[in-house]
Amino acid sequence: MRRLHELCTGKYVLTGSDSFVLPGYRCHEGEKVRLNILAMGDVGGTLALGLRLLGADAISRIGICDIDPRCVSRWEHELNQIAMPDAPEAFPEVLPVPLEDLFDCDAFVFCASRGVPELGSSGDVRMLQLDKNRGLIRGYAQQAAKAGFDGEFFVVSDPVDPLCMAAKTGGISASRIQGFGLGVMNGRALYYARRDPSLSQYLKEGRVFGPHGEDLVVADSVTNYDDALSRKLTDLTVTANLEIREMGFKPYIAPAIASGALSILENLRGHWHYSSAYLGSGPDGAFLGMRNRRTPEGLEAEDQPLDDKLYARIERAYRNLEELR
Repeated sequence: MRRLHELCTGKYVLTGSDSFVLPGYRCHEGEKVRLNILAMGDVGGTLALGLRLLGADAISRIGICDIDPRCVSRWEHELNQIAMPDAPEAFPEVLPVPLEDLFDCDAFVFCASRGVPELGSSGDVRMLQLDKNRGLIRGYAQQAAKAGFDGEFFVVSDPVDPLCMAAKTGGISASRIQGFGLGVMNGRALYYARRDPSLSQYLKEGRVFGPHGEDLVVADSVTNYDDALSRKLTDLTVTANLEIREMGFKPYIAPAIASGALSILENLRGHWHYSSAYLGSGPDGAFLGMRNRRTPEGLEAEDQPLDDKLYARIERAYRNLEELR
């Protein structure tokens, strides 16, 4: 049996329980943050909707920015017109943010993309966006570093984990970068586990690890791991987005809410959730998705004993992410 911390080449602290801590990550529990979102397309707009409706305890205001001013105006009007009948100030206000003020905030969410693959595209549609989006996010990271931005840099655009690395090479400290793509993979695994009794072990004992693409690792159980069932559930989870595409729709609603709004809010609250963090030192390492939470000591990651076959799958995903540097 091996543990997740064995992959980490950077600093970490074993807690004596089934977790380890990556120091340097800021804890926002009990604080309200000013949060800005870049790009108000399908994902950014749906994400902003989720944050406004659910984030009053963690967010003081939501700034929105897009290269199309009509898009910003549309979402500012629509979101601010959502109100409770007897509590008009129940939700955080949504404000337009010009590009020059994009990093005047405590948390920045990158939802921009230079082209979501069209319906009917073959291959891993998440990875098809890497080359274009890598340069895009690196440019914004450089802009943030030049502006002296010292807040959190959250990545939602595909492919999440390699884009986190691109933000790091653009000048953002690794401990201020987190990727949010794994929450929906947990949601999709739960969806299929509810519909197949042979996979129901996932409902109480399952976990997801790694990137939310072809190298995703779904474990049907971390205490009673079954490799064949886990791989079956992994395949169903990885290709779930293709089912929506075959229906003629782009699959952005569940990712924007499960990976984006819900996971970002749980992160800010200091609650357990799925996101990516950097398991490395200097240029060596990669961002890997796992179950974690922010604490006053740093980012605490779950570190249960793992079946050797499960650990090998996670290690393979991690090494492949390293190669994408």
